[in-house]
Amino acid sequence: MLGRRSPQRSLFDVLGLPHQVPADSFYGRMGAVSDVLFPDDDLESMYCPDNGRPSLPPSLMNGVLLLQFYDDVSDEEAVERTKYDLRWKVALDLALDFPGFHPTSLTKYRNRLAENGQERYAFNRFLAVGREAGFIPDRVTLLTDTTNVKGAGAVQDTYTLLRKGLRKLLKATGFHVPGKRQGLSPRTRGLIERYVDEDGKADIDWADPQQRLSHLQVLVEDVETALDLAVEESDNDEVRYLGWLLTKILGDDVITDEEGQSQIGQGTASGRMISITEPDMRHGRKSKAQRFDGFKVVVSTEQSSELILDIADVTALCSDGAHLMSSIERTEAETAVSVERVIGDGAYGSGKNRAACAERDEPVDLVSPVAQPSDPEVHKSAFKIDLKAQSATCPQGQTTTGRSGPKQDGRPTWLFTFPRATCEACPLFERCVRSKKTGRTVRAGPYEAYLYEARAQQQTEAFDTVYRLRPAVERKIGELVMRGLRHTRYVGVRKRQLQRLWLGAAVNLKRLFTLTQAQGVDLRAILNDLGPPKAELTMT
Repeated sequence: MLGRRSPQRSLFDVLGLPHQVPADSFYGRMGAVSDVLFPDDDLESMYCPDNGRPSLPPSLMNGVLLLQFYDDVSDEEAVERTKYDLRWKVALDLALDFPGFHPTSLTKYRNRLAENGQERYAFNRFLAVGREAGFIPDRVTLLTDTTNVKGAGAVQDTYTLLRKGLRKLLKATGFHVPGKRQGLSPRTRGLIERYVDEDGKADIDWADPQQRLSHLQVLVEDVETALDLAVEESDNDEVRYLGWLLTKILGDDVITDEEGQSQIGQGTASGRMISITEPDMRHGRKSKAQRFDGFKVVVSTEQSSELILDIADVTALCSDGAHLMSSIERTEAETAVSVERVIGDGAYGSGKNRAACAERDEPVDLVSPVAQPSDPEVHKSAFKIDLKAQSATCPQGQTTTGRSGPKQDGRPTWLFTFPRATCEACPLFERCVRSKKTGRTVRAGPYEAYLYEARAQQQTEAFDTVYRLRPAVERKIGELVMRGLRHTRYVGVRKRQLQRLWLGAAVNLKRLFTLTQAQGVDLRAILNDLGPPKAELTMT
């Protein structure tokens, strides 16, 4: 049942006593609006209306979560601070003799938020404040970037992945119940006992390559046996998923040699799984020199107010620019704005992104640099390509016709090949032609027109003026990292996203305090007038 904060005041209320917490600090400003920051009734739908003991008030739990992510502390430390830290007492309007609560209450409350689709509650509430106050206009310019974060799961080798996955599969299939083992062969029962009743880790000399190889044969055979057993439970979603995980691990990590023996494959398969604890974790790269294990987080801020409009956990596999359109769509759906311009670094300036932005019902102006060629005089951009006439003219004035090439993203491409004799007579031949048999070949992709236009815009002063705004999002990411963004606390997409959103909400609240003070806006009145949250969108 929903619990509410009592309006009854106490002699020990910290806000009624002298204290040394500055009124203009984050904690002091939060305390000044603590009674209207998170109304208890906003989340009434998460609780049984007429049964059970009253819960800890959602207004209190929301405030504690916000401060927990703002100060980057554990559940235990968060509870300790509600009891002993004067800054937290001021921010939460707690009495000096507040007894605290058990740390698991925070775990249960986060679970309740995730189960009820309220991960975005605080984040969307503060965005609504920004909209109501006029800080976020109807048409916005987004500054967007991504950063890498560590996953909460342990990075595991192939042997551990197979062993742990096998154990999970057998349990999900029900073989942890002794009665289900009846009628199985002695070998199969022994396999189940080894992985379910015991840890299953082999007692071998792991420094000996031959012993590791022999153990791999046993592991692979055991996995194949378990997958056969799981066929009978194929209607169980968890069993199907775990079966897919084990099949993927075998496909990514294990090969069969000419003698039929299983071997660990050389190299790393694309999208290789690295943790059974957190199956969504992947190897990722921010650059050739910087590798990480975990995820990426997309951060998009509104240019004028510097409020975060979108923060989302995404896979580490794709390039940064692959997440642009989904970020735009989330921003428009959750904030009720139209994105008119996006400013991002070179990773966002692909032809595919430019086409997607230009072809929307309401086009988006994508401001992103295009890589400059090392030898611009003979680069493809120096050729005049006319797709309507299906012709290409080189920098020296020679023209050739083209032929269609393989499709890219379902769109046609064109190949233009110049005669060898024509190219050999050109003074740029050595720099321009790489082939030993033909003349210069130019491939025109489906997005050439967008890239050509982008290169021309990049040479203008207007481009430089707009692109100079981009570092603001890097400063915002720096603030998020300082408050713990790099370290994922939880396993599972919903809880990971909850962490990102509540951290983003805390940073946004700090920014709202600055904006409302600078512009003389009554934050209390806006918070008090906000209605209950709308139905939340489910993250996928």
